[in-house]
Amino acid sequence: MNATIADWLAEGPFTLTLSAGFFGFYAHAGFVAALHEAGLRPARLSGASAGALVAGLVASGRTGPELRDRFLAVRRADFWDPKPGLGLLRGDRFRQILDDFLGHATFEACPTPVAVTAFDLLARRPRVLDSGLLAPAIQASCAFPGLLQPVRVHGRLHLDGALSDRPGLLGVPPGERVLYHHLPSSRRRFGVGQDHPRRPSLVAIEHDGLPQVHPFALDRGGEAFTVALRETRRALARPK
Repeated sequence: MNATIADWLAEGPFTLTLSAGFFGFYAHAGFVAALHEAGLRPARLSGASAGALVAGLVASGRTGPELRDRFLAVRRADFWDPKPGLGLLRGDRFRQILDDFLGHATFEACPTPVAVTAFDLLARRPRVLDSGLLAPAIQASCAFPGLLQPVRVHGRLHLDGALSDRPGLLGVPPGERVLYHHLPSSRRRFGVGQDHPRRPSLVAIEHDGLPQVHPFALDRGGEAFTVALRETRRALARPK
């Protein structure tokens, strides 16, 4: 019998990489919950934007069900703080949510190593963030252009990591075994293989039919979590 994806993951250490995808963190949380159910724990995490948010929280010790409960409790007013600037929202309320999750957690103190990608505005290139305080790095990686204002990390302004590293793979050293969770872009039709990175020892999982969650449709978050949980269970049982 052919080995399943779950069998392959259980053979040795693997890195979990979570793609960008606007408000796709609900689906990422469902994906992580299915991995935890199966007893599969990544040795390293990486991500960009929504993927950076979930990767950072999981690296700090949060589980899929914990993320589900926290995310479903968030309301738009909790992060909606319009203010003139290079983006509609100042981001202070979003940062408060992260601080409530993480406190003063640092990359160095995380039980599982993690790296996130953000876009360095001055250098106009991607930058891997993997040291110092976790919350501002996640906030920077999630600073969606036009919605959230740039975030200063290590003295430099950053925007959404999806601008230059949508898969969130820049922080993964070559040669590692990677499980990649792909969230399709809302600008493209669902389809296997869209935007998937190609590298040795990488297995990608993507789900059709995820509901589109955004600031004015947060009520779809629970469905996104459930769909991702169900479909990931099925994916793990498929042959690699």
